[in-house]
Amino acid sequence: MSASALAHSLLRPLRWSERALDAVIAPVVVTAMAALIGVITLQVVSRVFFTAVGWTEEVARFLLVWITFLAATLAFRRGRHIALTFVVDALPGFPRRLARIAALLVSLGFLLALMAIGWEYMQVQSFQKSASLRLSMTWVYAVIPLAAAIMAWYALVDIIALSLGEPPPDAEEPGA
Repeated sequence: MSASALAHSLLRPLRWSERALDAVIAPVVVTAMAALIGVITLQVVSRVFFTAVGWTEEVARFLLVWITFLAATLAFRRGRHIALTFVVDALPGFPRRLARIAALLVSLGFLLALMAIGWEYMQVQSFQKSASLRLSMTWVYAVIPLAAAIMAWYALVDIIALSLGEPPPDAEEPGA
């Protein structure tokens, strides 16, 4: 078996796990966006025509937090976060790959720190209940370590792929 075929066979289950996560997260984000639109519409209509529905502001805020973090995982996977890549893109093949690996390692370090800090913050806030729904704030803040863990997984898979000489799945080549 050639080295390229071996690398491809090693990456297949990792890439499958990324696609599976995306297949779950994307509809959750779309559904949450639809729910957010519905809740905000209810909030506006109830304020204009009736008495304001108290829980709508809280639900909208919590949905927005979850949408932000979960959509960030989708953007991370697709390489859509803001990045200055002109220096890396100007490098030839092997140095470009090393620079991408270095950037992913820095991102991975940040994401692991965010995961740990998010977990700690979630634990600290666990005794607190939301004002209207009386929902444990653990559920609100759980998205921080969850999203950080998902993005860390994506970064790790990309590091492995680049180390094996394969480009990330949605990487755009310079000039493309």
